[in-house]
Amino acid sequence: MNGTEGPDFYIPMSNATGVVRSPHEYPQYYLAEPWVFSFITIYMFFLILIGIPINFFTLCVTVMHKNLRTPVYYILVNMTMADLLVIVVSFPFTMHTAMHGYFVHGQVGCNFEGFFTVHGTQISLWSLVVLAVERCMVSCRPGIDIRYRRRFVVKGIGFTWLMAFSCSLPPLFEWSRYIPEGLQCSCGVDYYTLKPDIFNESFINYMFTVHLIIPLTVISVCFGRLLCIVNNDAIDKHERDANCLAVVMTMGFFIFWLPYASIGWHVFTNQGSAFSPFAMTLTSFFAKSSVLYSPLICVCLDKQLRQCMIITLCQGKNPFAGDVGASKTEYSSLSSSSVAPA
Repeated sequence: MNGTEGPDFYIPMSNATGVVRSPHEYPQYYLAEPWVFSFITIYMFFLILIGIPINFFTLCVTVMHKNLRTPVYYILVNMTMADLLVIVVSFPFTMHTAMHGYFVHGQVGCNFEGFFTVHGTQISLWSLVVLAVERCMVSCRPGIDIRYRRRFVVKGIGFTWLMAFSCSLPPLFEWSRYIPEGLQCSCGVDYYTLKPDIFNESFINYMFTVHLIIPLTVISVCFGRLLCIVNNDAIDKHERDANCLAVVMTMGFFIFWLPYASIGWHVFTNQGSAFSPFAMTLTSFFAKSSVLYSPLICVCLDKQLRQCMIITLCQGKNPFAGDVGASKTEYSSLSSSSVAPA
C-alpha cells in the first residue's frame, strides 16, 4: 500500500516509518519543505489580490452599461459571480491552511472549502455549455429573436446553478466526501479511496460522466457545428467575434482544469498506486488560477467590454479617443449598441 488512509483523510505516503499524521491536527512538513507551503500561501494571496478587483470590476462594468446587457454578457456575469464566490469564500481557507502547513479548520472547514470550490467550478463549466449552445443556436439561425435568446440564457443560468448543486452537495450528505488533497492544504472530492460505506465509487463515476464527459461532448458538438458554418455570410462580424470569444474562453477553462481532472481519474482508476502529492497540488493550484482567465480573455478579445471599462475608469471619457468630441461620440455609440462582443 502506497498511501495511508484515515477516517477523514488519505495521504499518498506509506506510514511504514510512522511519520504520517492527520492533516487536520499536525503540520505536513514530511510531505514538503516549509518553504513550499509558504510559496502556496503567497500564490493564494496573489490570486485573491488580483482576482477580486478584476472580477468585481468586470461585473460592475457589465451591469452598469446597457449595451452589455446581451445574452453573451449574461453568461459572463454568471461566470464572474462564480469566480468571486470561489475567491472570496474558498481561497482564504486555502491560504490560511497553507500558512500553518496543514488543514487547521478540521473536517467542517474542509467540507466548506471543498463545497464552494466544486460549486463555483461547476457553475463556470455549465455556463460554458449554455454559451456553446447559445452560440450554435444563433449561428445556425441568424435571425433569431433577441428576446428568445435572453429567455433561453436566463433559464440556462438557472440550469447551471442546479447542475452545480447536483455535484457539490452529495459529498456533504455522505455520497462521497471532501478530504484534504495533495499537500493537504486544500480540499476536494475523494478520488483516492473506494469507501463503499459512502458509495464513493459510484459518485466518482457519476461526476466524471455527468459533470465532465457530457459537458465536454455538448461543447464539442456545438463548436464542431460552428466550424462547419464558419464561412456563412449570414453571420455578421459581431456574432463571429462572439463565437471566437466563446471558443477561446472554453479552451482556457479546459486548459486549466483538464490536468487536474486527468490526475484525479488516474488516481481513482489505480487505487493504491504510488503518486506524488506534488502532482495533485500542482494541478489543483494551476486549476485555481482559472478565476483570472475569464475576465482577462474578455478584456483582451472583446473591444466593446474594453472600451466600456476605459470609459468607466475615466468617468465617461475615453482618453484614447482623438478629442473630447470623439470620446463623447464613442460613448454615445456604445450606449446605443445592442450587439454581442466586437
